[in-house]
Formats: sequence, structure tokens, C-alpha cells
Amino acid sequence: MNTTPPNDDRPQPIWVPDPDQAGASTLADFSIFADKRFAADVGDPLDYTGLWTWSTDNIGDFWEAVWTYFDIHSHTPYTSALAEETMPGAQWFAGATVNYAEYALTNEHTDSAALICIQENGRETTVTWNELRSRVAALAVTLRQYGVAQGDRVVGYLPPGQHAVIGFLAAASVGAIWSQCAQDFAATAVIDRFGQLEPIVLIAADGYSYNGRHYDRRDELAKIRRGLPTVRNTIVVDHHTPDAFAGEEYTDVTRWNDVVDFEAAPHYRAVPFDHPLWVLFSSGTTGLPKGIVHSHGGVLLSLLSLLGLHMDLRTGERLFWYTSTNWMMWNVVVSSLLTGATAVIYDGNPTYPDVGTLWRIADTHHVTFLGTSPGHLQACERAALVPKDSFELSALRTIGSTGSTLPAASYHWVRDNVGPHIQLSSTTGGTDAVTAFACSAPTTPVWPGELSARGLGMAMQAWDSDGNALIGGVGELVITKPIPSMPVFFWNDPTGARYHDAYFAHFPGVWRHGDWVAITTDASVVMHGRSDSTLNRHGVRLGSSEIYQAVEKLPQIVESLIVGVDESEGSYWMPLFVVLADGIELDDALVAEIRKVIRTQASPRHVPDEVIAVRSLPHTRTGKKIEVPLKRILQGAARDDVLSIDSIDDAAAVDQFVALGNARRSALSAPTSL
Repeated sequence: MNTTPPNDDRPQPIWVPDPDQAGASTLADFSIFADKRFAADVGDPLDYTGLWTWSTDNIGDFWEAVWTYFDIHSHTPYTSALAEETMPGAQWFAGATVNYAEYALTNEHTDSAALICIQENGRETTVTWNELRSRVAALAVTLRQYGVAQGDRVVGYLPPGQHAVIGFLAAASVGAIWSQCAQDFAATAVIDRFGQLEPIVLIAADGYSYNGRHYDRRDELAKIRRGLPTVRNTIVVDHHTPDAFAGEEYTDVTRWNDVVDFEAAPHYRAVPFDHPLWVLFSSGTTGLPKGIVHSHGGVLLSLLSLLGLHMDLRTGERLFWYTSTNWMMWNVVVSSLLTGATAVIYDGNPTYPDVGTLWRIADTHHVTFLGTSPGHLQACERAALVPKDSFELSALRTIGSTGSTLPAASYHWVRDNVGPHIQLSSTTGGTDAVTAFACSAPTTPVWPGELSARGLGMAMQAWDSDGNALIGGVGELVITKPIPSMPVFFWNDPTGARYHDAYFAHFPGVWRHGDWVAITTDASVVMHGRSDSTLNRHGVRLGSSEIYQAVEKLPQIVESLIVGVDESEGSYWMPLFVVLADGIELDDALVAEIRKVIRTQASPRHVPDEVIAVRSLPHTRTGKKIEVPLKRILQGAARDDVLSIDSIDDAAAVDQFVALGNARRSALSAPTSL
């Protein structure tokens, strides 16, 4: 149990677990199992703090308990769950051979729904478990016929839907490595990512819909194909428009139905535990996006723990988390199949035609766990929506929120307008380890404005600059012991130097994630925003370099800089600062041109909230932009606390940002006239 003395200044929980429901959870059953099989000595199966402490004190035993409890099958014996606890370089389940797709698809489900795919125009497609297995098996046969072998790369330029799920599972079945981009990415951004991988098969759709408008991506697809010379075969999907590719007569282009609509027996390639499963990409803040590689075994373990224990998903239940295929939450949604649950997938704007869209889907499809974002919940509040009165949500047990900090007011809104029985699970994690570092569990209370607990097996702490663990104070989010789903490597990083520098350079042997957090005396977590320069809009990590590449091609712009600023009540401000060429004014026409070039050459998500002209931008003495210090100044940090002014080439340029930050905060804090 938590032996920390109670703190009278702590808020009261807004939600507490019902003992009977918590006792019937998978987590409680796992706790009993761990006590019996692994001598966890937790005692009370509802004692989350005791279970977390055991899981982080005994990392190898905990993850072997997850392996055993969820009956992961290895085709070959393993020697130990964890050979060493070193980071980077921890070796998990040495000798084991597994396959993610095999685990996801080997079950007794037949004609029940595996996927429910919904498009913005109302079109729905249900894919049963038998249909999913059949289509994955057929596409895997096709990939083998194309010459795809273990370790080759298969990529998708696809919106959310069955095609991305089937493409991924088929690639995993043959031991190939999957990667994907959403279709709001321009061709240049896609080529920047996929070009690194040298894929041999591309799966792509004709387009997607958003906010009531259709986006035809066939021209972008043609550019992508020209920019990926290693692609030998392209599979095209009529996702939005029937017969969109009817005129394609190229020998290397095949229609989707021709590669999935035939009988084939499932066959899964057993691969080593640490064999690459997929490549997710970083934001590209400092250049080309980094390819982050996760393994079959690591993803299996970490997401079974997250989905099966923390989210308590079970056979026949339904997970609906609104996400794009660019975001790691897409990978989490697909992985709900590991638990036997149904993945509900939506391709469209979550507030089109109104803010009730996601709730309407949850009602129609009896969703058990609804995942969204702080921005969406706040939009519902501003619209005075009362979901409990407008929709039938009796199946709904939990609401998840991630992507940015969820303000305390949203917890009260959910309780009052969705229902007091609903658990609100605010979550933090990321693309890097494709799991949650902190979230909730069926046995944890919920405090307004806080994440209920650190995840099982997540040795997460808040450290000060000297590496001291803090309770109550704000520090760097660090992970002090390895996690199975940490990257096995970065793509095109043969020495591991880039991987090391990304996470382990600040505190040797300890993962520094780039978030400011506090651990409370109740062991809950309070988020305080990003501590690095990665933009994080609505949970999707964006790269500043792609914005610079687009904007700085304009003759009117000398230089630009963009930051993402976490503000009060969970809001996020993403201004773009521009230095104008001589004689140029920042009028409405130029602002519109800047927004257009970013939208078309990067993506709509990259478009800034505001464009602000400045006299000049400050740099380091070696000419590098100083995004992180300027972001912190705009958030209210004192200039001299975040910068050594002697190391800057233009101190007066920094003072512009001090003045801008002061003016911004004054405006936000000014009383609103009635």
C-alpha cells in the first residue's frame, strides 16, 4: 500500500472504483495470479500501488507474468525474460520466436465483428473475424508472390479503415516491416519518411473525407510512386470513390479486391522476439523524421498490459479511440484485437456535422471504451452538449483522453454530463515506446486534472536536473528501467548514436522523455507540458522542419520559427513567427499564402494558430534556432533561467519574445466583459 502520509491539500477523488466491479476486473485476477505464480506478495488484489511497486522492483518477473497470463506462444523456448536491465540494450525473452499477427488472429471468434469501420459520409463496413483472417491470409499470399520476405518493408498511404489494418497484419504475417502515413500528408512529407525505408510494396487509397469535403489524393499518390524507386508493386484501394482506379493499366498496379478476395490458409512467419514489427516516425523537428522501430514481442507484451490490464478490454467489448493513421493511438486501436475486443474505426472529422458525432457512434455501436482528446471534450462543453441526455451510453465504461493536458474542468464536465459512473482515464505515453507511461486502472481513483497512476512495469519518476527523484515537485519525466516496447533501434542508425542521443544523453542509462511532470503524494501524475521542441497538436507530433521547408521557400519570408505553447486550462497555442524580406508587410493575403503552402506541402495539422512578424530570430553561436528556450519564455519562464544570453547571437531578438509572452498572458488573464 502507499505509506506516504496523507496530504490535506490534495484534492478529493472525483471517481472511485466500485469494489465489486474492480474485484471482477482482469487486473484484479492478474494480481492474484502474480501472487500465486510469481510471489508478488501484493495481498489485496485491489492494491494498485502494491502491484505497481512489485512490477517495477521486479521488472523481469512482471513481464514474464504478463507473458504467461496472456498465454503468449513461442515457437522456440526462451532462456530468460530479461537478461539485463541496461538501457539501451536490454534483451527480452532471448530465444523466443513469436508473431504479432498470429496472436491477434488465432482465437475462436468467427462471425462476430472484429472491425467496425465508419466513414464521415455515413458508410459503414463490418469485418468479421473470419473475414479478417481470410483477407489477411490472402494479402499475405499476394505479398509472398511479390517477393516480400522477412525484413522487407511494406508501406501504406491510407486513411483509417479496414485496409490499413489488413495491410499491417498481412505484412506482419510474413515477417515484413510495416509503416504508414495518413493521407493528409503531402507527397514530399511521405517520401521523406517512406524513402528512408526503401519499401518494395505500397498500398494506397484514392482519398479521404474530412469536414464534409472529399480530398482526392491520386495526384499525390503519383508523386509518391515517382519518389519511391524501390517500390515494385502498388496495391490501390477505392476507399472513397468506387472505381477510382479503373483506368490504371500499369503492370505493377493491382486493385485491392484482387489481392484479398480469394481463399487462402493463414500462415505466420515465426520471428525473433525483437524482430521489427513496424516503423513509426518522429516529428522531424531537426531534419528528416526518425524511423522508430518496435518489435513483435515488445509490442505484444506492452499493449497486452495496457489494453488487457489497464483498459480492461475483453472479448466482445468495443474500443473506439478517434485517431488518424499517423498517430501511435492507431496502433493501439488495432492492437485491441489482441484482447479479442472489436476495434471501432472512424474516418472523418470528430465534430462533423456536429460535436455529437463520436457520442453518436458510441451509442450506435455499444462502445465500451471511448477515446478522445481534451480539445474534443472542451468543444462538447462549449456546445453545451449533454451526452447522457442525448445518447444511450449504457455500454460505456471508460472515457480515455490523450494528446495534451486535460484540464480539471473537463473531469467535472464528464462526471456531470456523461455520468458519475464513467471512469475518465487521462493518459500519457508516446510514439517512442508505443504505450502509456501513466494512465488509469480499474482499481485506481480519478483526481481532477491528474493521471491516476503510473503504468504497471513503468519505472517512471520525476527528476530534477541533478537526477534526484521528486515527489510533489515538477521535474523531467524519466524511465529508470527498460520497457519491452522501447525501440529496438532507429532506422538508418547503425551505431545507435541517434537513438542514444534522443533519450539517454541527458541522464546516462536513463530514458528522458521530454515532458515536465509531478508525482503526487497519492502516486498520481500531473502533466506540465513538453520540455522539448516537438510540436504536439491534438496528440499528433509534428515536425517544425517540414513547416520551415514550406514557408521559407516563399520569397517574402527570410526565416521562420514555430513553437507549441501549453497554456492554461489545457489549451495549446501554436504560433508561427516570420522575419519578412525588406519592403514586405504581413497582410491578410500573405498570411493566407503562408497557411496554404503549409497545408499543401506539409499537412493541415501543421497550419499555425497565428502568424506573427518579428524583426529577427535569435540563434546559437553556431546558427541553430533556439525553439525550446523561446517556447519556455512564452510559457512564462524568466529569460535568464532558460538561456545563457552570451551564447545567443542577438539578445534583442530574445527580448521580443519576452514582450510577446507577457502581452499574451496579460490578454488571456484579462477579465472578459459581459
